[in-house]
Amino acid sequence: MNILLTGYGRMGRLIEQTALAAGDKIAGIVDIGNINELPVLGRGADIVMDFSAPAALPAVAEFVRASGTPLLSGVTGLGEAELAVFDELGRYAPVMHSANYSLGIAVFRRVLEEAGGVLRQDFDIEIVETHHNQKVDAPSGTAKLLLDAVDPNHELTPVYGRQGICGKRGKKEIGVHALRGGTEAGTHTVNFFGTDEVFEITHRASSRQIFVNGALRMARKLVQLPKGRYQLQEILFGGK
Repeated sequence: MNILLTGYGRMGRLIEQTALAAGDKIAGIVDIGNINELPVLGRGADIVMDFSAPAALPAVAEFVRASGTPLLSGVTGLGEAELAVFDELGRYAPVMHSANYSLGIAVFRRVLEEAGGVLRQDFDIEIVETHHNQKVDAPSGTAKLLLDAVDPNHELTPVYGRQGICGKRGKKEIGVHALRGGTEAGTHTVNFFGTDEVFEITHRASSRQIFVNGALRMARKLVQLPKGRYQLQEILFGGK
């Protein structure tokens, strides 16, 4: 693949290294300082891999509309209106956005869909995520993804941390907690607390390499697809 890379932080640099080692090419690298060069650097690119920031989305979206270049995005911290842009871009190119490209997280999410359907009515659910001390958004995009998996119809009310005298835990609450420290790449735990039993599932990332490997795997599939908005789950599991 000939990759246009937008965002050149730790993820962007690791994508570059891994892609080049696999025999791919880098058409260009765009960061906030040269975002205006995107249309020029992107000429001839097979795909845009965007791991930048929400502020870059308008420029990236305009490039996709104009060029029809496939887009794989891993940007986190996006609002509902910004996420809706990916649906619209599917009219111009194959597009995928995920907060986490780890294959383990993809399986985690699928398990939660099943577990949530069985346990949601009778168990108290709490989500805890841990990341390095440089992460700027909380809760993580992955925590939000897991929240949607366990409560797809938004029947529960998220409670982001607890403080003071907040009363008894509501039956319709789902706690979401963010820990920050050190160089932690990412740990996510979902707890189901029932009467006399606890079910807990955890995913730990030892490094960002797992996200890079998954993103490149999905990118190779995405460039072969027709226009449309695609979910990582449907590509891996065939529709769900």
